[in-house]
Amino acid sequence: MPAPTVSDATVSDATVPLVLVRHLRHGEVSGPVPPLRLPLRADERTSLRGHRRSACGRDLLLQLPRGAGLEPGDLLAPESGGPLVVVEAASEPLMVVRAANPLALLQAAYHLGNRHVAMELHSDELRLGIDNVLEDLLRQRGLAVERIMGPFLPEPGAYEPSVHAHGHRHGQP
Repeated sequence: MPAPTVSDATVSDATVPLVLVRHLRHGEVSGPVPPLRLPLRADERTSLRGHRRSACGRDLLLQLPRGAGLEPGDLLAPESGGPLVVVEAASEPLMVVRAANPLALLQAAYHLGNRHVAMELHSDELRLGIDNVLEDLLRQRGLAVERIMGPFLPEPGAYEPSVHAHGHRHGQP
């Protein structure tokens, strides 16, 4: 028996994935808040293809053009018509690293950067994914490490455009 198609009268909108093919950057569309929210972890925001689920459980199929990863606040849209979807930073397990002095924190960022560790940088803390080996290394260097659940917005790579200038991270801790 062939698989149901979109044209089958028995197939409801809830069982047919919403195919998202357009990627609009934060601020490109104004108006009411989009009806669908798509919370994604940092690693999921780099993948522009595949099945996802909206916060309310709607099946989504990303078929976005190649390019930069998704950022919180970006909008995704079907080819024509249909609801817009707003990308959000999902909560994920993180380590928050703090130091008694700014130099110790700067040194930690240097050593983590040499290991190509994705980090979210703040003036008084670093955030990175859970890694037991790195956690031990940071504690041995005298740094305070706390595990939390929260959104992760890592610094873009050296050859990627910075999102700081576009305001994507406003309001983030």
